Amino acid sequence: MEKWDLYDKHRNKIKKQISRGDEIGPDEFHLVVHVCIFNSKGEMLIQQRQPFKQGWSNLWDISCGGSAVAGDTSQQAASRELFEELGIYYNFEKIRPHFTINFERGFDDYYLVEHDFDIKKLTLQAEEVQAAKWASKEEIIELIKLKKFIPYYESIIAFLFEGRHHYGSIRL
Repeated sequence: MEKWDLYDKHRNKIKKQISRGDEIGPDEFHLVVHVCIFNSKGEMLIQQRQPFKQGWSNLWDISCGGSAVAGDTSQQAASRELFEELGIYYNFEKIRPHFTINFERGFDDYYLVEHDFDIKKLTLQAEEVQAAKWASKEEIIELIKLKKFIPYYESIIAFLFEGRHHYGSIRL
């Protein structure tokens, strides 16, 4: 059973773990990571979730993501999820998330990476991913409108594309 470390609202790890599916107590939070891979053409690698996957089955999603397991740093979780879901090894140890979005029960860390590779060489995790492809911002927004993509805010998708080359929210 997958175990998660828990954090307080200031993102300090508390001395408590839970198993996936257990109820998180008030003022307890967990860590989720998302990796968005872009190619040099400015397209994002997206993946289609398996039809039997619980939650958002058959929908397209950003490159990869998942919960950090007990003992993982955000960077270790990003590296592990990317390798597990798509078979891509990338070392995140020397980088920080580009941004974090707080959600009701945790923290979503987003990593934005430019990495060209042959999509035919991906190793898709059979339990989670049925397909992968490159997509433009416009294609992703159209998939959202057609209810074929996880319903992210369109502004978040635009921010992912616009912010992929730098940290922060100010154009330099």
